[in-house]
Amino acid sequence: MLSLVPVSLREANEFVRQHHRHHKPTVGHKFSIGVREDGRLAGVAICGRPVSRFLDDGYTLEVNRLCTDGARK
Repeated sequence: MLSLVPVSLREANEFVRQHHRHHKPTVGHKFSIGVREDGRLAGVAICGRPVSRFLDDGYTLEVNRLCTDGARK
């Protein structure tokens, strides 16, 4: 069963480092969220302010990293 869980930026960046081949760690974020499957972390999303200053209106978030371990159900 899948469940959403909050994760720290450190934990999310470590997951990305282990499962993604070329992205560097994210420096900052507003929040990170993970998905657990049977107790193990199966994916993360790191959300932060938009890169574009035009979109940085205080209401818009951007998914800076999205990563899963690639497991199929």
